[in-house]
Amino acid sequence: MKDTTVCPCGSRKPLETCCAPVHLNPSAASHPEQLMRARYSAHVLGLVDFVVNTYHPSCEAGQYRDAIAESIHSEWLGLEVLGSSLASNTEGYVEFKAFYREQGEECCLHENSRFLRETVGNQLQWFYIDGEYPSPKADEKTGRNDPCPCGSGKKFKKCCL
Repeated sequence: MKDTTVCPCGSRKPLETCCAPVHLNPSAASHPEQLMRARYSAHVLGLVDFVVNTYHPSCEAGQYRDAIAESIHSEWLGLEVLGSSLASNTEGYVEFKAFYREQGEECCLHENSRFLRETVGNQLQWFYIDGEYPSPKADEKTGRNDPCPCGSGKKFKKCCL
């Protein structure tokens, strides 16, 4: 069982003062990075409804609930936030690496996620809308055991090699 006293998002803060308030009220996230960290923590803690409900409504995530639940039930190993920025008051980005184990292999999901902020009731709330898998830099070689640059989360040798 995971230690839930320290937040799984990697902040080293107590869960109760880090991501738990956002899990209870997604509008409590004042920045897209805060929502992204809460979404990662929700994966670790198995909070499927939170993840589904924090997709942008245009994504219609409810119809993909089973697939989302399946991804949540992976063995999540850690989160590394590489950067975050606001393009405006209603659009932001978070680049991260999320590490997990699948079929005995350690994998990495590297994504630059886009978030939109919209009014829900009388409060503003950030939503995950989509993401891109960053391409490896031209001068970097992908090793056989590195995560595949296509973003599949598999090792390069088992994917696109």
